[in-house]
Amino acid sequence: MPIESIAELHYELSSLLGERVTSAAAVRAHHSHGESWHDAAPPDLVVYPTTTDEVAAVVSACARRRVPMVPFGMGSSLEGHVNAVRGGVSIDLTRMVRVLRLSVDDLDVTVEGGLTHRKLNDHLKNSGLMFPIDPGADATIGGMAATRASGTTAVRYGTMRDNVLGLTVVTADGRVVNTGGRARKSASGYDLTRLFVGSEGTLGVMTEITLRLHGRPEAVSAAVCPFSSLDGAANTVIATIQLGIPVARIEIIDETQLAIVNQYSRTSYPLAPTLFFEFHGASQAAVDEQARSVEEIAVENGAQGFRWTSTPEERAKLWEARHDVLYATIASRPGARAWTTDVCVPISTLAECIRETQADMRASGHVAPLVGHAGDGNFHLIFMVRAEDVEELRQVEALNERLIARALRFGGTCSGEHGVGLGKLKYLANEHGAALDLMRAIKRALDPHDLMNPGKLIPAEG
Repeated sequence: MPIESIAELHYELSSLLGERVTSAAAVRAHHSHGESWHDAAPPDLVVYPTTTDEVAAVVSACARRRVPMVPFGMGSSLEGHVNAVRGGVSIDLTRMVRVLRLSVDDLDVTVEGGLTHRKLNDHLKNSGLMFPIDPGADATIGGMAATRASGTTAVRYGTMRDNVLGLTVVTADGRVVNTGGRARKSASGYDLTRLFVGSEGTLGVMTEITLRLHGRPEAVSAAVCPFSSLDGAANTVIATIQLGIPVARIEIIDETQLAIVNQYSRTSYPLAPTLFFEFHGASQAAVDEQARSVEEIAVENGAQGFRWTSTPEERAKLWEARHDVLYATIASRPGARAWTTDVCVPISTLAECIRETQADMRASGHVAPLVGHAGDGNFHLIFMVRAEDVEELRQVEALNERLIARALRFGGTCSGEHGVGLGKLKYLANEHGAALDLMRAIKRALDPHDLMNPGKLIPAEG
C-alpha cells in the first residue's frame, strides 16, 4: 500500500481507537500468518476493536481508501487464511469476547466473534448446556464460523454450518447487517447466514454469532478398537452410522501415526488401523448400550479387541493417542515443519481412498501419518517437511495434489474442515466447475473492490 495512504489511515483510526491501532513490527509479524506452511505476509496496521460499531468504523475508513482488510482471531487456521497477502489492516477481534445473551430454555446463545469455544464452554458449565464443536485448537467462534469448522464431534452434532443460527456482519462498505435469527426454522428470504458461514472473511467481518447449544450429556463412555484390516474399520463405521447408533465421535488412526504416538507418549497401542469412539447419553445404561452395539459390529468386522471405559481418567488415557497426534508428529522429525492437509469423501469410499493414499505415500518414500474423523469421511495427513529443501516441498505438494484429485474422484471435497484460504485455491475449479463463476459474482456484488481478505477462497479468473 502507498505509505501516504497508510499514514493517513493510521491517523484516522488512531482518532477512533487510540492505542488500539499499531504498526509495530512484532505485532504485524504475529498477524502475518496462522499455523499453516504458507509464507508469512504482514499487514500494514493491526487494530483491536471492542464493539461492532468500532469494526464498522474501521471497515468504512478502509473502504474509502481502498485498503484491504483481514479479519483475525487466534491465528490457528491451517491454509493461510489470515496472511495479509496484499498488506492492509488486520482486524483483530480477540478483545470482543462477551457472552451477550444466553437462553437456557431455547438452547441458544449470542457471543462476540473473538470469544473462543473453550471460554464459551467455561461460561456454560453451570447451565447444563454445552457448545460441542471442537476443532482442536482453541479457536475463536468467529474464526470457526468463517471457516465452517467442525472437528471430532461433527458425526453427532454437525459442523458450524449446522450450529450457527444468526449473525451480525459488517460488510465491505461498513454496513452492519443481521442475518438469520433465533427461530429454529424460517422460510423468509435468502439464507444469508449460510452464505457468510464458510466465507473465510471474504464477504464481511462476523462480529456477533448466535449459536445452537446442546444439553451436556449425563454419561460419557469411550472405547478404542484395533482392526486386522482397514476395510474392517471402515465397515464398522458404515454399519454404525446406518444403524443410527448416536456415537459422539468416531476417529481413525493409521499404523504410521500410532507408531509415532507410541514413541512420543510411551503408549503401547497395537500397530493396526484403529478406531476411537465416544458415546454420549442421558444415563450410563444408555451409553453402555451404545458401546455394546458397536462392539458387536466391530467383532463381526475383524476387531482385535474392544476396550471401553466410563471413568474420566481412563477415558482421557484412551484418547491420549488422538490428542497427541500433532505434537508427536512434530517431535518425530526435529527441525521440520508440519504441513497438514485434509480431504473428505463419502464414508462408503473412505477405506479405498485411504488405501490408495497409503500406497502413494509408500511409493514416494515420504512419511505422512493419517488421522481422521471416520464418522463423516474426513481424514488428515501431516507431512513433516524442511522448508529449505525445495525438492522435498515440490514432492509433498505433488502428493497433496494427488490426494485431492483422489478425493474428488471419489465424490469428495478438497477440504472437509480446514477451508480453502491460500492453500487450496487452485483446486476449486475442479471441484465446483461452473458454480465457481456464481461464487465470483457473489463476491463482486458484496465486495466490488476486493477488499475483504483478498486472494483467499475464490481464485482469480483466467
